[in-house]
Amino acid sequence: MKRFLRVAGFTLVGAGGLIIAFLVYQLFVTDLINAGTQARASDELAQALVERRVEIATTTTTTTAPPDTSISAPTSVASLQTEPVVPEGEPLGRITINKIGLEAVLFEGVDRDTLKDGPGHMPWTPVPGQPGNAVISGHRTTYGRPFYDLDQLVLGDRIEVETAIGISVYEVKVIEIVLPTDVYVTEPLPGSWLTLTTCHPRFSAAKRLVIQAELVAGPNFDYVETLQAEPREEAA
Repeated sequence: MKRFLRVAGFTLVGAGGLIIAFLVYQLFVTDLINAGTQARASDELAQALVERRVEIATTTTTTTAPPDTSISAPTSVASLQTEPVVPEGEPLGRITINKIGLEAVLFEGVDRDTLKDGPGHMPWTPVPGQPGNAVISGHRTTYGRPFYDLDQLVLGDRIEVETAIGISVYEVKVIEIVLPTDVYVTEPLPGSWLTLTTCHPRFSAAKRLVIQAELVAGPNFDYVETLQAEPREEAA
């Protein structure tokens, strides 16, 4: 009996040690790994933005027709500045939220490996700065925890996203907690919006914290304003 208790005790101590080691890795080691990844990605992004801006300058990348053909094209001279295609897993831009001290390289894609590198843009949604609803997801408690303090944002706070066309500025309009199955937050919206999603509460994936912000300045702001002002054709 004593031997059994001794073995059981050693087993529990060992299991406890493994749990502690796992927590240390998840909460601290992944942050160190992410810091190195972000530093390298920042250098890569700087070069990539230069190359993409050259591409924009040397090719036809503006149009007076919106990407969604279900929306009537504006008739004014305001033009849409579009983005070069960025492969999944590559740096797309930079997201900055001064309110919570966030400045991070934004990646294209939201698969598990990409989100370890930094916040990821859902490829099936518009790129930030474009008409529609651009959606970005990010970790809250591991791998640099970029969205750790996202719950500190309030209505009216500003979010900036730099991409190849320049810096787009958004103002927070909606803050809500939803279930993981509430994918309506990723659906298209009129105008130009940015939706940020992360786990809620901290250290849990039970729900999602969602921040939705509307474009208030940037290269495509005039285009979006004109687009919204245009009367829509009535259905026959």
